[in-house]
Amino acid sequence: MQARRRYVLTLPRAKLVLGQRTLLMGVLNVTPDSFSDGGRFFDPDKAAAHALEMQRAGADLVDIGGESTRPGSTGVSAAVELRRVLPVLRRLRGRLRVPISIDTAKADVAEAALQAGAQMINDTSGLRADPRLAEVARRRRVPLVLMHIRGTPRTMQKIPFARNILRDVEKGLRWSVRQALKAGVRRSQLLIDPGLGFGKTAEQNYEIIQHLSRLGRFRLPLLLGPSRKTF
Repeated sequence: MQARRRYVLTLPRAKLVLGQRTLLMGVLNVTPDSFSDGGRFFDPDKAAAHALEMQRAGADLVDIGGESTRPGSTGVSAAVELRRVLPVLRRLRGRLRVPISIDTAKADVAEAALQAGAQMINDTSGLRADPRLAEVARRRRVPLVLMHIRGTPRTMQKIPFARNILRDVEKGLRWSVRQALKAGVRRSQLLIDPGLGFGKTAEQNYEIIQHLSRLGRFRLPLLLGPSRKTF
C-alpha cells in the first residue's frame, strides 16, 4: 500500500494540511443551471446559509462557483459570474471559518473573488481558458487547482473520446502544471484534478478512479470530484 504524502497548503489567513486524512470540499453552485443543484442556491442569502450548513456538516473547505460546467452548458461573462458570487462572498466574510475556493476559469473573476474573501482558485479549464489565472495565483500567493478537461463544458461530451484516457489525463495535467510553473506559480501552490465526468465515458471515469495512484507521479495534492455524478 502506497504511503500518503503530506502537503501543507498556505492560504491567506489559513493553512490546510493534506495527506493525514481525506479532506471534504463542499460545493456551492450559485447558478440557475448546474446539473445537481442548479437554482436551489441562486439567492445569495440561501447560498450563504447553505455554505454555513456545509461547514456544520463537516466540510473542510467550500468551493463557490457562478458558472455552470454541466455538459452542454454555455459560458457566461465575467460580469455575470461576479454578480452571482460576490454577494455570497460578502455574506460569508467573518462567518465562515473554513477556507473558500473560487471555482472559475476567468482571471478577472478570481481576482475580484480573492479580494472579497476567497482564498484559493479552482480552475476547471487547467489554464486553457484564461492563462492569466496563473499570474493571479502567483501574485496573490494562493493555491491553484488545475483540472483536466477534454474540450469545453459545451463540447466535452461531443468530441471524440480519448483512446487511452490515463495517458490523456497525465499529458493534459503535465501541460497545465508546466504553464503554471512557467508563470511563476510555486509548485507548493498547485493541486491537480483528473476531471471526472469532463469529457470522459463512464468506463473511463471508473478507470481513472481505479488507477488514481498513477497521478502520484506528479507529487502534488489531488482533488477529486465524484459527488452526485452519474457518469
